[in-house]
Parts: sequence; C-alpha cells; structure tokens
Amino acid sequence: MKVLEFHDLPPADSLRLDFEGAFDPGAAREGALEPFLQVLEKYAGDWMPDVVGGKRQRKYSRAALWKALEERSGERYTFCGLYRTEWPALDMSLGLYPSKRPPRLDIALKVQPLPFFAEAKRCLDFVEMVRAWASHYPVTHAAAHSMADRGLADSPLFGRDMETSIRDGFDKIYEVFWLNVFGPKLVESVGRERMLSAPAWRVEELPNGCVLLVTRPTAADFACEEARIAQTRAHAHLRPDLDFDTLLRTLRERSATLATVEPRFHPDVAPLLSRVVDDVAIHERQRKIAELNAWQPPEPEEWRPASSALPPDVEDPKHAIEHYGSLAELLVALLHTEVPSVFDTTPESLTNADFYFWREDFPTRRPREAVDERAVPAIGAYLGQVLVRHLGGRWIPRQKLEEAQVLVGHRVWLPFARARHYMRSRQSLLNYSLSQFYRAAERHRG
Repeated sequence: MKVLEFHDLPPADSLRLDFEGAFDPGAAREGALEPFLQVLEKYAGDWMPDVVGGKRQRKYSRAALWKALEERSGERYTFCGLYRTEWPALDMSLGLYPSKRPPRLDIALKVQPLPFFAEAKRCLDFVEMVRAWASHYPVTHAAAHSMADRGLADSPLFGRDMETSIRDGFDKIYEVFWLNVFGPKLVESVGRERMLSAPAWRVEELPNGCVLLVTRPTAADFACEEARIAQTRAHAHLRPDLDFDTLLRTLRERSATLATVEPRFHPDVAPLLSRVVDDVAIHERQRKIAELNAWQPPEPEEWRPASSALPPDVEDPKHAIEHYGSLAELLVALLHTEVPSVFDTTPESLTNADFYFWREDFPTRRPREAVDERAVPAIGAYLGQVLVRHLGGRWIPRQKLEEAQVLVGHRVWLPFARARHYMRSRQSLLNYSLSQFYRAAERHRG
C-alpha cells in the first residue's frame, strides 16, 4: 500500500495543524477517541485518511486504528500515523499521553498542497472539525496555518531558545494564525471581553471556555494583502502593546519572502542546485532560489592546454591507470547505498554524488585525515574515469596524484586537483562541483 510521502512529492506549502487537547483520564481508549474519530470522518471529506500506520500499514478503518495503537502502545506514549494514497497528500499523527496530568491527546497534521484550501466550503469544514475537537478536548492553544509562513514566524520558538519554549509553551499571544483556538488561561490573560470582540471573520466562545478565532474564510490566500491586514488587526487587538504598522510590515516582508522566484541557475550546475533548493525548509525555498540565481560558480581552473601537458613519469603507465580504477572503486564502495547510480560512472552519477556530499556536509562532518587520504583520491579517480568513458579522455599518469591528467580534446584536466579543492568545505562542494568540471570538459573537447 503506497502512501503519498511528502519527501517524494514536489516541494510545496501545506496547511499545518497542531492540536494538543486534554481528555478524560477515566475513559477507555476507544471512548476517549470516539469524538475525535466521529469529527474526523464527518468533516475531513476529500482529504480523509485512507491508510493507518502502526507497525505496518493498513487500509483505514476503526479496527485498523485500534490495532495500530495497540502496536505502538507504551506506558508514556501511544501513537499511530494516518496517511493518503491519493492527492492531496496527508501526513497526520495521533498521539496519546496517558501519563500527563491531565492526559493529553496530540493531533498534528499537514495537508499538501496548500492551494487545496482555496475553497471556502472546504475551509469551513476544517474550521468546524477543529471547533468540535476543541469542544471535546480543551486546549491551551491550537493553530492551523501555512507551513511556510509558520516557519518564517519561528513557530513554536518565537525567538526563544528551545528549553524556554518547551517550558513555557504558547503562554501569550506570540502570533495570530489563520485558525486559532485559545485556551481559558490565554483568554483570561487577554481579557475575555477583548478576546470576543477581536476583529476577525469568526470569533466564538466554546462551552469549555476556549475561544475559536479565524481571521478569514480561506487559508490558502494567507499571504495576500487583505489576509495580512486581517491578521494584523486581530493580533494588534489582542496585543495592544504591539504596534499595528510594525506587525503589518513584518507580515508583508514574510509575504515577499514567500513570493515565487523562478530558478535561473547556471546551466552547468542547474540539476545540482535544483536538488539543493528542494532540500531546504519550505519557508527558505524562495530565498534560496534567489540566492542561487545570483551566484555563479567560478570557472574550473584545474586544466592546462594539451601543449603544456606533463608527460607520464611512472615506470608502468598501465599499472598506474589500473590503480586509478581501483581508487574509483573505493568511491563506489563508499556511496553505493546512498547513491546507487555511482555504479554507472556517468555524468548523472556525478550530480548525485555532488548532492550527497553537500547534503551530508561531508568535508566538515568527517575526520579531515580520512577526507584527504581516502575520499579525495577516490573522488578524483572516479571523476577522471567519467571523463575517460564519456568524453573519450585518456589518462596521462603521474607519480603525484594531483598531477595526473586526463586528455580531452585540446586540454588536459586535473581531476585529483579538482577533488582536493572540492573537499575543502560545504560551500566548496558547490564552487568546485564535479558536475561543473565535467560540463566544462565536455564543452572544450572539440
């Protein structure tokens, strides 16, 4: 049963809900979760989970959920996952903390893509679902909003260190999101009358003293000017100590940061940079695209005109070339699990290796001695082998590895020298990428 995994999908914003509610400590598990399931099944509609994940995945049913919880049951924490096999993608977790006082029900969900919630009726159903949950399971604070914008808001830290954030939680109004549920303590800290008079699309007091506040009918257009003004009005009303214009300026800056930027990467490294961008957090994506659009890798310097090539200075050139092949096999042994294409010795495998080394921050997370003595020779030999196989190159062996050359057309290229430059730092993996080196040699082979 193949569920839609977020990391397998094109990067996109999602609607994120975090909900931590209290439940009756005397209720059996099935009884405690009955309101949760009734509400989910009533309002989820076309993003309803169809897979339950425990120790294995099962088609969604009440029985499957009980089984998954039984499989993942512990004294302090019991949980399961809920997913979808068809668009839109869902990543949802249900957790029970029976040892907390009071016992706690945690719901975290992401639905991707966010534009799925551009429809008012779908958003209204979502609001009704959270309202019903909050009525059954009183919260301190719950919120639903754009995942990317929450990242720019530094949620849930809000400028605090992790220890302080865990200790204090959402102990005052740090942010007003699209959908908010404020618990009784937060309501009283603001003033119930002030809370209920907040300028928002919907403000409702729940039977248990919580207050539901929704800034506008739809979630997907959170970054438009109208939505930002609505968000600011509610926030400034609940926090009269904050300046309206400053709040609005901050939100406008966040909208500008999230505005779509079209990639215009250097063609030699575009496939690599696209993967680098896809690996950053969604709220950093557009800023990273703009940064890499402006960045240009330096032209490769590890080459000489063929007329200036150093002659072979080894006793047995054939044996030396076989040694380079053995060194290249060391890279295959190192990367074959994480980068299966390394078996192919192709230009594409160079890009895959580039991304792996960048993602792992390989030059700084491995002992320097191991990088210089093992990784650099293996990378240089592998890079040279790709030039030989795909560009008709010819090894010119030298006693010093860094002087070893591959003749391609009217130039000789120095793959071991490139590998040493490449393995200096994480940034050098981009500045001296294997991909760009290959493309430069390809361009000049004629």
